[in-house]
Amino acid sequence: MSRVEQPEYQVTSSKGSIEIRKYGAMIAAEVEVKGERKAAINEGFRLIAAYIFGANEPNAKIAMTAPVQQQGKQSIAMTAPVTQQARDGVWTVRFIMPKSWTLETLPAPTDERIKLLPVPAKRMIAIRFSGTADDGLVATKTAELRKYAADHKLSVTGEPLLAFYNPPWTLPFFRRNEVMMEFAGA
Repeated sequence: MSRVEQPEYQVTSSKGSIEIRKYGAMIAAEVEVKGERKAAINEGFRLIAAYIFGANEPNAKIAMTAPVQQQGKQSIAMTAPVTQQARDGVWTVRFIMPKSWTLETLPAPTDERIKLLPVPAKRMIAIRFSGTADDGLVATKTAELRKYAADHKLSVTGEPLLAFYNPPWTLPFFRRNEVMMEFAGA
C-alpha cells in the first residue's frame, strides 16, 4: 500500500502510537452497509472498488487510495469493557478520492448506494497499531484513544473511525490500522 495515495495531514503532537492530526478537506466515496463489522467492510469495499475500477459513467478508472475507512452509525453508549457496535448494524465504508479529482470531475457512480461527498477539514486524534484488527483489538485501541483524549481534555465528537491501510494478504505484523476520532478544543 505504500505506493497508493493517502490523505495528507500534519501531526501537531504525538506520544507513542497516538498522534494529533490536522487534515485538509477531501472527497469521499462512501456506502452504508448493514451487518457485522467485518462483513460490512468487505461488502462496502467490494462496492466502492467496483466504482473506482469502472462501474461509473463513463467507465473511468480512479486510482486506489489508502486507507479504507469504516465507521459505525449511532453507536450504543460506552460500557466497560469497551465494545464497538453499530446500532442496527449499519456501517459507513469510505474511500478517500485522489486529490486530483473534484466533485465536479469525479465520474458518477452507476450504483445508487455509492455517494460522493465533501469531507471538511478537521482535527483528529489517532492511534496506530498493527495486527489483525479484530473486534477485541479495535475495542482495546478505542479505549486507549478515549482515555488519552480524556486525560488531555480533548472533547471527541462522533463515532470512532477505523482506518485499514493494507490488502488482506499482508502479514498481520506488517499491517497498519488506526482508530481515529474527531475532536474540538485545544
